[in-house]
Amino acid sequence: MADAFPRGKTAICGLATFGIGEAPGYSAMELAAQAGLMAVADAGLTLADVDGVFICLPNDLFAGLSLAEYYGIRPRFTDNNRTGGSSFMSHMITAALALEAGYIDCALIAYGSNQRTGGGKLSTPAKSAVWEAPYRPLFPLSSYALAAARHMHEFGTTRTQMAEVAVAARAWANGNPEAFAKGPLSIADCLAAQMISDPISRADCCLVTDGAAAVVMTRADRARAGPKPAVPLLGAAAATWHNMISAAPDLTVTAAAESGPRAMAMAGVTPDKIDVVQVYDAFTINTILFLEDLGFCKKGEGGAFVSGGGIAPGGHLPVNTNGGGLSYAHPGMYGLLAIVEAARQIRGEAANQIDGVHLALAHGNGGTLSSQATVILGSADTV
Repeated sequence: MADAFPRGKTAICGLATFGIGEAPGYSAMELAAQAGLMAVADAGLTLADVDGVFICLPNDLFAGLSLAEYYGIRPRFTDNNRTGGSSFMSHMITAALALEAGYIDCALIAYGSNQRTGGGKLSTPAKSAVWEAPYRPLFPLSSYALAAARHMHEFGTTRTQMAEVAVAARAWANGNPEAFAKGPLSIADCLAAQMISDPISRADCCLVTDGAAAVVMTRADRARAGPKPAVPLLGAAAATWHNMISAAPDLTVTAAAESGPRAMAMAGVTPDKIDVVQVYDAFTINTILFLEDLGFCKKGEGGAFVSGGGIAPGGHLPVNTNGGGLSYAHPGMYGLLAIVEAARQIRGEAANQIDGVHLALAHGNGGTLSSQATVILGSADTV
């Protein structure tokens, strides 16, 4: 069965980030709500226009209801889909279908977390599955270490190549005033970093920060009439192959190998046409896996692809141009920040703006390489 998707019929018309890094005194809901208000204003709209609310918070199972109550609005539809960092790409899929059908007219997608100032560690109710817990893994880190170890065994991927991902992310962050982690970072620094769960060291791990983001979506004709350039959604797909890492059919292949090609087919593009890529880099191995699975290089060649500054400024593919979860921000779930950066690149307003961006890919990951979701955004002339 072919995917049916309203290519270019809906668009991002507003976006915002708020509280990136540290935001003392704010709750997760307050951060998300503030980002939402800023995104609505960016779209030239008001809260009265919002009739669809999409949100996933780390500490509120009924976040859609809570945000509506916080704003004092009565949306026609709320979605609190919780697949981790991929939730927000999935929210975009649902919002696009509801908008195109005329079921709603204006969708707000928001996220916020105060995990750094609120405790300084990952805030999630998720934990190791019952069959894995006896081995006492660090959740979710050890699951990613398992995937990294297998990739190294099968394809000869090295810790130096994984370090290339972290160094590239820091290079992008150094050009982004909003990024939390800045300063020099070398391959040698990464290789000397404390080992946390072999072969993943501290340098291979994402940040623990506060932060919030939001985007507003509406039908394309209305978005084009707004004050900022509309960013059409050309294609989007999600795929789930497992939940716990021990049930993964192949530790070196993720469901991005399904979501990516489906999203690109809907958009009518191929990997070589994508100008910028934003992937969920909770750990350095993620970037390598996703670049392979999304089709930017062959399976097993991700390590070589990122080497020599391949995804750093001036490299052959701009990846995580804001600094990613490794150096920009990682407030528990990074997916919506990847979407915002992709849209900013299309708009021409990113901190590290790439010339001539017409197609951008944002990819989200949830669980332990479990849920994968991909969106393709375009400029006005791609529709």
